[in-house]
Amino acid sequence: MLYELRILPKFFVTILSIFSIHTRSLSTGVRVRLILEDLGPFFIKFGQTLATREDIVGGDVSEELSKLQDKLTPRLTKSSISYLIEKELGQDISKMFKNFSEKPVAAASIAEVFKAEDFSGNKVAVKILKPGIEKEFSKDIKLFLTIANIIEKRFEGSKRLRLTEVVEYFERCIKLEMDFTLEAAAASELNENNVKGSGVYIPKVFWDKVSKKILTIEWIDGTPINKVAELKKKGINIKKVVCNFTNMFLDQAYKYGFFHADLHPGNVLIQQDGTIALIDFGIIGRLDKKTRMYLAEILRGFLTKDYLHVAKIHFDAGYVPKEHSLEEFAQACRAIGEPIVGMPANKTSIGKLLTSLFKLTRDFQMPTQPKLLLVQKTTVVVEGVISKLDSEANMWDVAEPWVHRWSKNNMQFDARIIDFVEDFSFFIKNDFIKFIKESNDNNKGKEVIEVCRTSITIKVFIALLSLLSGILIIDKIL
Repeated sequence: MLYELRILPKFFVTILSIFSIHTRSLSTGVRVRLILEDLGPFFIKFGQTLATREDIVGGDVSEELSKLQDKLTPRLTKSSISYLIEKELGQDISKMFKNFSEKPVAAASIAEVFKAEDFSGNKVAVKILKPGIEKEFSKDIKLFLTIANIIEKRFEGSKRLRLTEVVEYFERCIKLEMDFTLEAAAASELNENNVKGSGVYIPKVFWDKVSKKILTIEWIDGTPINKVAELKKKGINIKKVVCNFTNMFLDQAYKYGFFHADLHPGNVLIQQDGTIALIDFGIIGRLDKKTRMYLAEILRGFLTKDYLHVAKIHFDAGYVPKEHSLEEFAQACRAIGEPIVGMPANKTSIGKLLTSLFKLTRDFQMPTQPKLLLVQKTTVVVEGVISKLDSEANMWDVAEPWVHRWSKNNMQFDARIIDFVEDFSFFIKNDFIKFIKESNDNNKGKEVIEVCRTSITIKVFIALLSLLSGILIIDKIL
């Protein structure tokens, strides 16, 4: 049998199994799903993302891959559940929960979820980390790091991709995801940021039943956001859901810089009144204010078709090496933006768009920005969910009013001012003060201080620094 050839790595064994007699009768979608599931949790997450992109992989494959979101083969037994809960929470399961389902309601890449009821009558979802999952992820990460190192050493042109940094970045994300105390904290923070009346709901965390490997959170009833026929049958306003879903993502990513970064349909439920309820807060993205301002300006530039502005922001942010032509990069941005803005999703080729973007980064030697990977990946997923909900909708058209409102309220202070203040502050604290001290050591302190007092240039710079610092402080307070 093929699986008895233990000398072969599991990765190659699974790929070879495609051609075995046992899989020839299965559809392409089923084969791809089984392969990814067999390869392990890292590959399962990749499949979950592909499941949202019916426009790329096709309907049959997309439907099969959606099973990776919460319908994997369960691992936990009744005895192992009781053991893990008692070990983690310090009490027997019968003393903590009035009812506890024997079978999981969801089984995903790293955990299984059970429905339960505590003695206060609260219906809850209990998420339990799969035993040994940390070691499985560790093996996957080592494989990817090895491959990344080999590629970077053998192919000079691959260095701009920063493959090792990318893998290390995802390794950090995955380690955070496998600590359920951090997931509980993420749900709490998202709930604090969530605006009442936004059409979005974040479930309550039961902190007395939370540990590193156990998470207890409010049970949510709802229909997965990709079940369009069911939503329409229940009379849900699809266009309103599309609008609220888009605004929710934009609020989280660009207003607060703290966003749910795993928005596949299994984690987005629509309640009876049309409210969007989020679950599973293991993968969370963060963007600092300066990066949010750059990204929002780039988005605004695309929406207004101001491609020269888009190019300038890329150069100001350091995303494009300065030796390249600003005008040529603006032209390249136009070639990407024109086919997208204002077009319905069913007439936009996402595959062609992604190809163009990758070609653009290659042509202009743009290095990969690991800190942007989660927001880029989540944007792709959100757009895929929206196109599934409404084939005529376009995420960017829905986003335009939000971007203009946000721009009006938040663009008073250009990101370049923040750059200048930070750079100039660094100069004053380090280089200039160091120069004064060295001059004093050489008995030239009096002349230097005198020059400082009489130099109009330095006075102007110090006054400007004070003004800009004051603006920055006020901005942060507000």
